[in-house]
Amino acid sequence: MCCYPGGSPTDRRSYWRPVGCPRVVSCHSIPNEWLRTQIPTGCGRIATAPSATLRSLPPTAQGMLLTNADLVDGRTVDCRIDGEQIAAVEPELASAPDESVIDAAGNLLLPGAIDAHVHFREPGYPHKETWTTGTRSAAAGGVTTVIDMPNTSPPTTTGENFDAKAAAAEQACIDYGINGGVTGDWEPDSLFDRPLCALGEVFLADSTGDMGVAPDDFADAVDRAVDEGVTVTVHAEDETLFDTTARDGDAGGTGRAANADLWSTYRTAAAEASAVEYATEVGQETGAEIHIAHTSTPEGIDAAVAGGATCEVCPHHLYLSREDLDELGTHGRMNPPLRSEDRRQAVFERVADGTVDIVATDHAPHTREEKDAGLWEAPSGIPGVETMLPLLLESARQGEFTYERVVDLVAHNPAEIFGLASKGRIDPGYDADLVLVDPDNPRAIRGDDTHSKCGWTPFAGRQGVFPVLTMVRGQVVYERTPADGDDRSDDAEQFGDVDGENVCA
Repeated sequence: MCCYPGGSPTDRRSYWRPVGCPRVVSCHSIPNEWLRTQIPTGCGRIATAPSATLRSLPPTAQGMLLTNADLVDGRTVDCRIDGEQIAAVEPELASAPDESVIDAAGNLLLPGAIDAHVHFREPGYPHKETWTTGTRSAAAGGVTTVIDMPNTSPPTTTGENFDAKAAAAEQACIDYGINGGVTGDWEPDSLFDRPLCALGEVFLADSTGDMGVAPDDFADAVDRAVDEGVTVTVHAEDETLFDTTARDGDAGGTGRAANADLWSTYRTAAAEASAVEYATEVGQETGAEIHIAHTSTPEGIDAAVAGGATCEVCPHHLYLSREDLDELGTHGRMNPPLRSEDRRQAVFERVADGTVDIVATDHAPHTREEKDAGLWEAPSGIPGVETMLPLLLESARQGEFTYERVVDLVAHNPAEIFGLASKGRIDPGYDADLVLVDPDNPRAIRGDDTHSKCGWTPFAGRQGVFPVLTMVRGQVVYERTPADGDDRSDDAEQFGDVDGENVCA
């Protein structure tokens, strides 16, 4: 299993206050109000233009203190950060003279979200997404660690191809893991010499990248994963149960004029449950740790639980159904597809009640032009890394489930499943991957406000609770100052100069 224990503190930090400026910064006024009223003459200023880069404190700085922060368990605490890690979490902590202080009163302090399923498209498809744009989008949505899937070009199925992806990932501004992939001609010896986070997603049916594997190849790959002690993430669809008669139906026009419901008819709900049952049987026979990606049906979730596997649900299967396809058209085509409203509600209930282990996005961006094709030609996949946590927090704000449940779904549980030993909790000794949000200030979601290179979202018009501050290992990677109004278009934003790290290296 991947394990990234916290190391010794480093001096690569981005904080709000230059050394010598003893003022306390209010989270509600970062950065603009603070810049107008709080900086004494002679103190170095932080740039305020959108996308400006935060300054880093000199090596003489000793740390940061967040005060009056609300946790999801109901406590109000002070949280001290020393270098890259959380040093203390107490009801009250005295500030040190050489310590940067942020007053977080009225804000929830969350562990950074872990998105265990993204497709950042590099190498091979940088016009869709890059590690720079993908991780910035993640940071703006409160995600501080991502796990990238193998279906890039070249696919991450050999040691050499892993190295190519690792080189691209050096542009990340948050932490990340890289999964290995399986095809009929993969090279497991060289691949397992690299620091894999997990194996997969292993495709039991073709999807983007044409990496579907035969049953014998899947069983052999699982055996090898057991030997290497890594989790296997499975794309579970049985293509022998696809309804091929759907291809004879009227597919309509292109883009939003397409009859996208045919895609849901074609890739049946029964195909998912069947593949989950097969994957978990192999897992039980071999003793493998099986994780089922993007379960979209209550039957698939229940089969994963019965088979002893962990499972994830994506926000699109949580919040969207076939009823949305008239509006979305091919922009709502993904694998597995959207399901009926009844099934969506049943999936939502399983997420809320603790049956589902995690929520992950399957962030799979394509350009608008690519999605504006006919139903059978359009690529499958949608963006989601920036909107996952905001959507879940809005559901918690509405009372649909608790804030504690949100943290379990996107922090505690993914860290445990994928062996990220220093991630996912607000406790001393854990990485200072932290997110501050104002739970009473939701914003409208718009594609133009997101930072993914594809620039669109299937969740446009919905409400989300977005971060005002995101930190990765004690460094500020993203900050936002909400403006008046209901959406983010006029909010001031900045990104910090943070170097993401492979959590398994």
